[in-house]
Amino acid sequence: MNTLTKTNYNFDNQKSKYSGKVREVYNIDNKILIMIATDRLSAFDVVLPRGIPYKGQILNQIACKMLNATSHIVPNWLISTPDPNVSIGDSCKPFKVEMVIRGYLSGHAARLYKSGKRSICGVKMPDGMNENDKFPNPIITPTTKAENGSHDEDISRNDIISQKIVSESEYLILEDYTRKLFKEGGRIAESQGLILVDTKYEFGKNSKEEIVVIDEIHTPDSSRYFYLDSYKELQNSKLPQKQLSKEFVRQWLISEGFQGKEGQKIPHMSDDYVNSVSERYIELYERITGEKFVREELNEIDKRIYTNISNYLKE
Repeated sequence: MNTLTKTNYNFDNQKSKYSGKVREVYNIDNKILIMIATDRLSAFDVVLPRGIPYKGQILNQIACKMLNATSHIVPNWLISTPDPNVSIGDSCKPFKVEMVIRGYLSGHAARLYKSGKRSICGVKMPDGMNENDKFPNPIITPTTKAENGSHDEDISRNDIISQKIVSESEYLILEDYTRKLFKEGGRIAESQGLILVDTKYEFGKNSKEEIVVIDEIHTPDSSRYFYLDSYKELQNSKLPQKQLSKEFVRQWLISEGFQGKEGQKIPHMSDDYVNSVSERYIELYERITGEKFVREELNEIDKRIYTNISNYLKE
């Protein structure tokens, strides 16, 4: 199975290259960023040993569709998408927080709740909730932006401001933009028969000192989705929700005894398992966008991406 797990390009006027958990970012003349979505898969802040076919294409195409669909509500960094795996946009100075917003008691919040905690990031959670219940109102639970592969950490609004990670006036804009994007993302999801459960956004400042959305939005790596038609029945029966998100990967890892903790070994990923993850990502693409997924040719994916980016830069 041919997958894109790393790149090593050298473009004209390239200043630097940065490799994140999934994306590789090339800085061109400190003016634009080339963001390449690889097929790497991360969970519990660990990059797993095998790439997932088409995952990078899926993530990039969903993110670009969602950025374009919400640009009239919140400005973003995107300029062009010259290749299915590539986004090109303004070089921005990122804020060192991720804005996580949760409409339901799921994932990390649910695990804290089960342990007896009733507060997350300084935000109180009501007593008497079951996993996957809807919050009375969406809650914002920021995390610090981890560097060099370390874990993201929950942080409160007050600590962000008091530690001067973000000024109070700018943080209020981040909160406002987060709520607006989540509301629109929820509307788009509902039109496709889905529920946008929770998600995260990253923001930065462009060369005009404007606050804009950067990176991906509303993808399976950054968001959790439930199926709208089965939500109430499953919840009333206290059964697990059918999810369209990366949570199914986390649950598999947990069942295999891995949660990214020191001393734990990443379980073997068989060909069958890798293919099943790929199919789940394709299903998610088609459900979120309402469009049939078109599989790009994988034989020379590395060469195709380089050619398309180089042609864009020449233009």
